[in-house]
Amino acid sequence: MKLLKITSQSRRDFWGTYQCEFCNNIEKDVSGYDDSYFHNNVTPTRKCEKCGESTISKSGDVQQIQTKYPEGYQI
Repeated sequence: MKLLKITSQSRRDFWGTYQCEFCNNIEKDVSGYDDSYFHNNVTPTRKCEKCGESTISKSGDVQQIQTKYPEGYQI
């Protein structure tokens, strides 16, 4: 799954829209956490509700996302 956009954010918690790079299914209002661990390790293993695939399962490219706040920054 690829993060298309963050629709709302409170501190590091966010809700966003994801799209499957294999079947193009769109999932809205999905919760997430805006840090590098989440973007690099959790998002790539997120399975599509429609086809059941993830970026890692099909050896896709892991999306590089810039966090809103720098790592270690206390909000």
